[in-house]
Amino acid sequence: MAWTWRYEGAAGSAHDSASETFPSQSDAESWLGQTWRELAAKGVVTAVLCEDDRVEYTMSLLPAGE
Repeated sequence: MAWTWRYEGAAGSAHDSASETFPSQSDAESWLGQTWRELAAKGVVTAVLCEDDRVEYTMSLLPAGE
């Protein structure tokens, strides 16, 4: 099983930021916790955690209230 992040820009459009592959969900979440500010600065609005082809969850990278 491979865990990856898929990124979306404004209005749900695909964002072309490269994603790494992680051996576990916790590794993927830790990585995002360390890099989300850089991704947001590049225009990523939403991060989607996927296990192979299945979506685990979607998370906004915008500050609360936006």
